[in-house]
Amino acid sequence: MTLEKGLIHIYTGNGKGKTTAAIGLGVRATGNGLKVYMVQFMKGRRYSEIDALEHIPNFTVFQSGRDEFVSKENPEQIDIDLAMKGFEHAKKVINAGKHDLVILDEINVAIDFNLLPLEDVLNLLEEKPEKVELVLTGRYADPEIVRQADLVSEILEIKHPYQEGVQSRKGIDW
Repeated sequence: MTLEKGLIHIYTGNGKGKTTAAIGLGVRATGNGLKVYMVQFMKGRRYSEIDALEHIPNFTVFQSGRDEFVSKENPEQIDIDLAMKGFEHAKKVINAGKHDLVILDEINVAIDFNLLPLEDVLNLLEEKPEKVELVLTGRYADPEIVRQADLVSEILEIKHPYQEGVQSRKGIDW
């Protein structure tokens, strides 16, 4: 199965669940015979979802980041290099047309932290193959990217256990 027309989705906001929503869409897509590819920017940790996704046929994950804090005010060159490596990889995957759904996880943050040029991402959105569905996740979605999207969901934090001192939990938060 292939899509007739691929749309652009944005999952943004300060609430928890943007990556989870994108993965859920990806799992749904694989259940219908679609091929999914997720590029994770600014992530190098072995998150639990990666362990699970390895067991789902036609769902590939590529990480391009370190398991380190990235400074928004003064990002290290290695973080810029890894983001660019992930972006170049994503462009090849998207333009190859072998995957129906491509998820660019945390790309909005990578743009906001000046690891990736906004203009390059806007060009990618304009030039994507028509049948490729594209999902961009992360806080701080730029208004220009929002304008180009077909679907935008903002996930708001209303209450979070961190506010009560609950630490992140393996299998639930990562």
